Parts: sequence; C-alpha cells; structure tokens
Amino acid sequence: MNIRTALFLAAVCSQSYMQLLGGGLFLVPEGYRMVGAFQSAGFDGKPADFGFVLESEQAAVLAFRGTNSVSDWVSDFMADQVDFTFVPGGGLTHRGFTSLYSGARKQTMELLRKLPSSKPLFVTGHSLGGALATLAALDISANTGLSAPMVYTFGSPRVGDPVFVRAFNRAIPVSFRIENENDIVPHLPPIVYRDPKAKKLYFYMHVKNEIKRSFSSGGVSGNHVIGSYFADLAREDPDFAAAMCGVPPGWCPAWNAPSVHS
Repeated sequence: MNIRTALFLAAVCSQSYMQLLGGGLFLVPEGYRMVGAFQSAGFDGKPADFGFVLESEQAAVLAFRGTNSVSDWVSDFMADQVDFTFVPGGGLTHRGFTSLYSGARKQTMELLRKLPSSKPLFVTGHSLGGALATLAALDISANTGLSAPMVYTFGSPRVGDPVFVRAFNRAIPVSFRIENENDIVPHLPPIVYRDPKAKKLYFYMHVKNEIKRSFSSGGVSGNHVIGSYFADLAREDPDFAAAMCGVPPGWCPAWNAPSVHS
C-alpha cells in the first residue's frame, strides 16, 4: 500500500459526503477536474448523490459515497444474496449493495467511457462506498476497455460469497482493504448469515489484501468515520498530509495537522 495514495483517496472519500450534504457541491483536489457525478436510489427509494469521477493528467478516480448508518442495517437489511449478473461467474453478492450499485451503474459507465483507456483508474470508497467500489471494480475489469482498476477501500463491509471473492482476487491485481480492527463494519455481514425469513444460509468473505490499522476514536461511530481513518493514516506522513490538505483549503477531513516544514 502506498501511504500517500491512501491519504489522497481517503480525502477524496470525505468529499463524497460533502457532495451529499452540499447539494452536489464539493471540493476537487488540485490538479483534478470533475468528469461527472452519479446518483442512485437510496434505501428510502429516493435518488441521492452517490459519488463522482475525477480526472487529472496522470490518473482518474471513481469514488463512491458511504453512509453513517451502515452498522445499523448491514447485518439485517437485505443481507441475503443475489447473482452478480454483470460478470459471468461473478458469484453471489449482498442484495442491498448490489441494488444500490445497479442503480448507479449506467451513469457510472457513461462517465468512465469519457476516460482514455490507457489512463490509470483508482476506485475508492468508505463504508458502504467501499462495498460499491468492490462491486464496481470487478464489473469495470470485465466490461470496459479500461485497464484493471486499482482499489483502495476504507472500513468496507463484506460484499459477496467465496465465488465472488475468487473472481475479484483474480481480476484485480492491486487492491487494498484498509480497516480499523476496532471498527464494527468490516465484521459485517457475518461470515455465515442466516436469513430469518427464508431460513437459508449465506456465506460471506472479504476480498484480498487487508491492511489492518488499530485506532480508537470514541465509540462505534468514531472508530468508523472516514475522518478517523484519515487521521490515523496521516500520522505516518504528517508533512505530506498537511501539504496536500492545504490546496484547496478544507478539502481534507478535519485533523490535527502539523506545520508544514519549509
């Protein structure tokens, strides 16, 4: 894992929340331009901003927004599985995550078609956004002319069954799943999930390359929010984080930045 790439993408993830809170407005990092935004129907059935695509001269970023309430519903709301029909042999994936991704897929693919096929693509997301990023990465690898995306997720729940995980692990060479051992969300859904209505068992696994972190930021929410992940990572390269966060001002999550060395 490249710590500076992880810091940059964690900051990008934080702006996906600002996109929702700001009515579609958010800050774009220096050197990048907005390719476009996309929506999906949330679990309340209402369309909402769920992410965006950014592009620089060197790379592109597809970012998916998460939700602050993942731990409330990921274990018991639509946690049964459906076929991941976008990829042959893609296994079974979480019904709720797959429904949300399906709602954003057409818009997302239209935005990605605007990118040069040779440009490196990073796919990222925090929380629920990490689950959507995982689904999207396999889909993009199988169904676009783009090179296999590089994936960085933060505090992502499990997404699919062992067949899906094997397909993802084969198709995506570069993937880092960053998780705080004190964050409850990466432990959900459970490895074995029993549907209380259908009395059926479903099996979940994580995709490869866990990057384990350990921080405690004051309870369930504090251990999960993207700002806590950013602050933990920033401790490894505080001068870079401080410099990156200065342009444009305020685009990173709040953290205790040091003075930048001249």
